[in-house]
Parts: sequence; structure tokens; C-alpha cells
Amino acid sequence: MDKQKLKFETRVIHGASMSEDWLGSTLPPIFQTAAHKHDTAENLSLTFAGKTSDHIYMRLSNPTNRVLEEKLAGLEEGAGAVVMASGMAAISNTCMALLRAGDEFVSGSSLFMSTYILFTNIFKKYGITVRFVDPLDLDAMEKAINGKTRFIYLETIGNPKMDVPDIAAISKLAHDHGLPLVVDNTLATPYLCQPLKIGADVVIHSTTKYLSGHGNASGGVVIDGGNFPWPENRFPDFKPFIDRKGNLAFLDKVWREHHINFGTTQAPFHAYLTMIGLDTLALRMERHLENAMATAAFLKEIPEVTWVRYPGFEDNPCHETARRQFGGKGFGALLTFGLKDQAACFRFINHLELICHLANLGDCKTLVIHPYSTQYVSFDDKMKASLSIFPEMIRLSVGIEAKEDIFDDIRRALDKTNT
Repeated sequence: MDKQKLKFETRVIHGASMSEDWLGSTLPPIFQTAAHKHDTAENLSLTFAGKTSDHIYMRLSNPTNRVLEEKLAGLEEGAGAVVMASGMAAISNTCMALLRAGDEFVSGSSLFMSTYILFTNIFKKYGITVRFVDPLDLDAMEKAINGKTRFIYLETIGNPKMDVPDIAAISKLAHDHGLPLVVDNTLATPYLCQPLKIGADVVIHSTTKYLSGHGNASGGVVIDGGNFPWPENRFPDFKPFIDRKGNLAFLDKVWREHHINFGTTQAPFHAYLTMIGLDTLALRMERHLENAMATAAFLKEIPEVTWVRYPGFEDNPCHETARRQFGGKGFGALLTFGLKDQAACFRFINHLELICHLANLGDCKTLVIHPYSTQYVSFDDKMKASLSIFPEMIRLSVGIEAKEDIFDDIRRALDKTNT
């Protein structure tokens, strides 16, 4: 059976091949070992030379993690994948594999907080320049490209701005300039969008979020589409990796130069938990998306709510792009809304009983946070405003509970906020 011809809902469960090592188990074993024994000196020598796919040491590879890599590459229809300790590890290793001192890259300005800090504060120390642009403004994006540019970076759905860039159009722009397009697909998941199929070259996920889905495992993944040619004028340091791995040159560079030397290995137990979560990804996303649309509509009718930002609304400027790009399945499970002021936001959060107040998203439980005073607390007001982070804003990650219970908790909390 050709597993790539199976429907997504089937591949998410049956996407990895069972091995004799599994001894009949339908889930891969947790290989909790720091190193692997080799029967001969010759075999270990060949493995260090990259001439076998055997395992050596956990920091380099692990059998449990490799199964997860196979599953995730298949779901995104990529050529290969490397799982890592976190989403930020995946972002950092991807960027560092593409950049050298003095290089630049173009990024959409709608970014997760830690990504923004990495791109500005950290990369600046290494002589690397990021040029931020509105991800909906292709003209501005093209003007930001110059001879030092190495790639374009986007989030499928901006967090927490909730904008949706046109991946196909931006990939064409990138490729016209000999650049790869890197997409963080965490908020959409491959259930809603597969960026590699519409022009992206590299896809990143924080597997901690929807892919795992239960708030119990940390991880990230880099998935290589295997189609970008890595032209020498932009990527002169890629030749040895191309010679060694051909269309997987980028993934080899990420793994060989950065992942194994920065020690960003994912714990095998976390990979195992993520695979358990993946089995229900399609079902969970159906409910996430249904509940998010219903919750956004519910909030929009509440007088105390001053605004709701969600691409599922027809009057949202990103609605048509999202509808086309996500195949009509939905519009994501994250939304933001406004109350009167920060004090009202705090009172609202403090009165919630069902909805959990914590710094995460993509859990099967509904989660809430006040980004202005938490994740972005170190940013000045001008910077917060440029990222659409306002004192009156609440971010809601809508879970898979009965939507009526989500509504009731919101309504009760708002009633208590106003008394």
C-alpha cells in the first residue's frame, strides 16, 4: 500500500512503518539509551562517516525520534525531517544553518515573541540583520530584498496578530530572487495547511502545540521540502552538503552543523508522547476549528467585547486568503479580542473557572493569556503597538470542550468583571 495516497486522517495514524524492533507493538518503543552498541569497529567507523543509518549517540539520533521524523515529514509531504527539543530550537537551527555574519533575511513582522527576540536582540550580536515587513505587503517585501538576503520567513497565521500571508505569492517572490521560503506552520498544522505543497521550501513546527495537543511534551521539528536548488551565489557554503546528501542538503546542514553541536535533541519520551497525540490530530483539529469559529462569533455579539480579531470573519482582510489557503476547513483555533482596558482583562482572567490561564496554546483545553503584561512585558509600548500587542487585548486558544461550556465560562467571568 502506498501510504502517501491515503487520506490525511489515515496517514496521521498509519504514517510510519512498523519495524521488527517493535516486537508487534503498534507504537514505537521508547529507546531510552544514551548510546548504541555496535558489533564491529568497522560498522561504527562507517556510521561516523555517514555511510550507514545506524544510531551512535542520543544527541545525534534516536530510534524513537526517527519514527516521529518519518511521520511528520509524511504529514507535511516533505523529503525529510529532524525533531528537536523545542520549537525555538527548530527556528534557531534553521536560521543559523542559512545565515553567516553579515547576512540579512526578510521576515514577516507578525511573530511569536521569542522568535522576534531571536531575530532582533540575539542575531544582532552576530552581525545578522533582519528586515521586518508587513507579511501582507508583497511590494514592501520585495524592496527589503538585497544581495545579502538569504531567505524569507513567515508564520502561516501570525501570533497574536492573526494575519494570514499568501504563501504561494510570497514563495514566487522568494524564488524569483533565488531565495528559499521558511514557514512556521505551528498554528495551522498540516491538517489545515501544507506550505510545502504551495511553494514553501522549509517548514517548522513547535510540536509542543497542536501536534502533541495535550500540554505534556515539548518539541520542535524542521521539515525539508527537498526541492530548493541552493544556488552558489547565495549559498556558497552549501556545496559539501549538496555533494553528500543531494536534495536533503539543507537538512544535513541543519543536523550536522547545528543540531548535534548545539545539543538540541528531543527527549525520546517526548517524541513518544507526541506520536500518541498525533493519532487524534485530525479529530482534534475538527473540533478546535469548529469551536474557534463559534467562540469568535459569540464574542463578537457581547457588548463588553470591543473587538474580535479572527480570520474566519468575512470582513477580515485575510479571510479570502485563509479560506483559499486552508481549503475551507477552517481558520485556526487562536483568536484575540479586546475589553475596556488592562484592568478589565485582569478581572476577566481572574474570574474564569474552566478556561486555563497559562503561557501555551494548542492544548485540547481552552487557554487564555494577556500578552501585553506577560510574554511581551519587556517590550516598550512602541514596539508592542507595532506588533499589535495592546493593553486591552486577550489571547484565547480555543480547546475541544463543549462550546456551550466555553461560552458559559466567558459569560460568567464578564458578568463578574462588571460587578
